[in-house]
Amino acid sequence: MKLSPGKQRGLELISNENNVILATAMDQRGSLGKMIKSFNDTISYEEGLSQFKVGVSEVLGNQSSSLLLDPEYGWDAAGKLTKGIGLIMAYEKTGYDATEKGRLPNLVDNYAVQDLAKAGASAVKLLVYYDHKEEEEINKIKKALIKRVGDECKQNDILFILEPVSYSAEGLDSKGTEFAKRKPEIVEYFMEEFSKAMYSIDVLKVEVPVSIFHIEGYDQYENYDPVFSREEAAGLYRTCSEKSRLPFIYLSGGVTNEQFIETLHFAKRAGARFSGSLCGRAIWKEGVKPFAEGNEDAYYQWLETTGSANLKNVMGAIKETATPWDEVI
Repeated sequence: MKLSPGKQRGLELISNENNVILATAMDQRGSLGKMIKSFNDTISYEEGLSQFKVGVSEVLGNQSSSLLLDPEYGWDAAGKLTKGIGLIMAYEKTGYDATEKGRLPNLVDNYAVQDLAKAGASAVKLLVYYDHKEEEEINKIKKALIKRVGDECKQNDILFILEPVSYSAEGLDSKGTEFAKRKPEIVEYFMEEFSKAMYSIDVLKVEVPVSIFHIEGYDQYENYDPVFSREEAAGLYRTCSEKSRLPFIYLSGGVTNEQFIETLHFAKRAGARFSGSLCGRAIWKEGVKPFAEGNEDAYYQWLETTGSANLKNVMGAIKETATPWDEVI
């Protein structure tokens, strides 16, 4: 895998000096808005998102190798990043139209890749919900969109990160046992299919094939629901890793800080060669409450203490477990 100068520069910008990606995800929109509203429904959606992101960027983003934001509510936050911190911009709208079949993706309004590049983005990220056993016509639409974005990124010589997120077209509960049994197969498909050159993807941001609480022996977690033995899960982590021809990083997927750190160590022991993480809620989720309560001092104090400790825990685990991307490309 040989990168063009702009893509190589983007990969270096979002990584640390050891070529490992230690990124914080702050592109949440709909889910973050709901969290804020659950504590204080007087804060407007737009103001709440923009201001929360500013705090995360200023304190946590500047301790990371890069920060993932969205162009809809994230520009004020992007302005708080110091020189040398990579900026990853989301290109998809939040969520999906639940009245339409297939969870079809939509791109953000008012911005093309060239606009994001001109505004200083180091990389573009696209999230697509995907079930490889969905109707062929729906998946053809999704694949075509990914190719289009890949071509846009090539034309603008900017790094392209794809985030395929698994779900069940049959309607299985994404947190349930039956879906947990299917998920490794879907993630394995992601690794192999989206490594193909026709998509022009440079980095994959992926879920782990088995959540830590679905692995036997982790009964310390309240949501413990064993589906695979440790040996079975390790094999699935290893297989998914071997299927990828691209550097890949793990997303946290809404688990706790402790669970994500344990997941990273499990992946390392299993032989998965991941090159970092893009972790969001496992770092900053608990900061929503002090923010929503309207005490700016309390919010920033939380960011500078607990939030920073959460980030340092993840960064420490990544440094111990990740494989530099220059060793896998």
